Amino acid sequence: MDLQQIIKACKRNNLKAQSQLYSLYKDDLFILCLKYCKNKEEAQDNLQDSFLEIFKSIKSYKGSGSFEGWMKRITIYKAIDKYKKKTPINIEINDEIIEDTTINTVDIDSVPLDKILECIQELPTRYRMVFNLYELDQYKHQEIAELLNISVNTSKSNLHRAKLILKQRIIDLNPTIFNSKTTK
Repeated sequence: MDLQQIIKACKRNNLKAQSQLYSLYKDDLFILCLKYCKNKEEAQDNLQDSFLEIFKSIKSYKGSGSFEGWMKRITIYKAIDKYKKKTPINIEINDEIIEDTTINTVDIDSVPLDKILECIQELPTRYRMVFNLYELDQYKHQEIAELLNISVNTSKSNLHRAKLILKQRIIDLNPTIFNSKTTK
């Protein structure tokens, strides 16, 4: 069956088609879940919840736009919903961002991708959510603020703090990345 046939069958609650859809996209969506979750177990839970929502909502998919993009939005929103339920502390800091948090991508290539992902997963939840939404999924601060029920300034501050933490953790993994005080 091609994707369009699988989608049509899923709209009819066909279990075989649902299984095929899960098999086709579970790996890509799991990687997406890993970006938003602290560990593999939490990511697996989010993946399962996301597929339940996908199967429940698939009748609303009208075929316009990317089906994969539609599923990714559901997956991200599921992670955000779990984040919101944990009632994070909302500290608004409107400070000037003085310190450079840029890392040269040529140098960072020496750090394995799985180590970078681990560093992202270890970020405090509020920082990880903002970092992923802004840097990895290209949301704007206004959108992040609305999704997470925080202010735009809190979103900016959380992103800045996430970058500082990640920068330090990457330096700790590979101290040769920064051999002087200048960072590019």
